[in-house]
Amino acid sequence: MIDFYYWPTPNGWKVSIMLEELGIKYRMIPVNISKGEQFTPKFLTISPNNRMPAIVDHNPPPEYDSKPVTIFESGAILLHLARKTGNFLATDPVGEKETLEWLFWQVGNLGPMAGQHSHFWNYADGEHEYAATRYANEYNRCIGVLERRLEGRDWLAGGAYSIADMASWPWVLIAKAMDQPLDNFPNVSRWRSAIKERPAVQKGVDLGKDLRRTAPPSDEERKLLYQQTAQSTSALAKKASSKD
Repeated sequence: MIDFYYWPTPNGWKVSIMLEELGIKYRMIPVNISKGEQFTPKFLTISPNNRMPAIVDHNPPPEYDSKPVTIFESGAILLHLARKTGNFLATDPVGEKETLEWLFWQVGNLGPMAGQHSHFWNYADGEHEYAATRYANEYNRCIGVLERRLEGRDWLAGGAYSIADMASWPWVLIAKAMDQPLDNFPNVSRWRSAIKERPAVQKGVDLGKDLRRTAPPSDEERKLLYQQTAQSTSALAKKASSKD
């Protein structure tokens, strides 16, 4: 059994898609990031960066001595599940290398750039012309990297659909909603459509769809989501602890 701490965002979708693709039994535990549930002491013991997704694997591989294992960070979760099950990660050295390259590229490039672009496109108050342009351009650049990589190949790495594709795809799924049309990126558009047709992907994206935001964040939610420091995060954790 996997305890899956989740909220319906692109980073959450990476893991929900993987779990659905694997057919592993899991229990979804919502972490309402707009209400500060990511700062509770219980969650911080699982995800010290106070971010979802995170998992608790109650049936880990033997090297964990049968003890439940906690894992935070979406890339680490995908890699853990792939190695545990022997699925969606190439077994030959070159294929594995490629898969890890593109997995790490996503968590270090596409994800952060898309996330910052999303922030300034969807949520930031006021005018931030330099920042908005900077991240929109970086997101566009990353889509271009994918376009070149997908020239003449169906998948990002290892010759087969893998955790590298699952990691990158959610941040491309929302491209048009962030004013990044894919008309000039035919390889990416084809790849995006092929993954979107997979039943497990559809189930993964639909997970918790009733929890999705339907209104702009309130001032209090903005503080929780976008204005945290080390000091304020510590204060929130103490406050949450006092309520337990």
